[in-house]
Amino acid sequence: MIRKFNIITLCGSTKFKDEFLAAQKRLSLEGNIVISVGLFGHSGDTEVWTESTKEMLDEMHLRKIDLADEIFVINVGGYIGSSTRNEIEYALKTKKIVKYMEQ
Repeated sequence: MIRKFNIITLCGSTKFKDEFLAAQKRLSLEGNIVISVGLFGHSGDTEVWTESTKEMLDEMHLRKIDLADEIFVINVGGYIGSSTRNEIEYALKTKKIVKYMEQ
């Protein structure tokens, strides 16, 4: 937390771009600092798919989780892919609160 603002990192499949943007807006309006993904690889940002870039972005996202008080999982229809599952496990291991868009 920075001053009175909770820090939340968004996690989930980047195919849910619209849901990421909606969650970012809602959580920001609720008074949170929201950290999101830098690129939406499954929604057209093809730069993601070079091996070194994907690895760098995955590592960077773990550092974003390090900065956060909690993560918010964008799990449309209950979908959680392997990368998101790894992020959830990392968040739990580092004692972060994990909340889900859908239960």
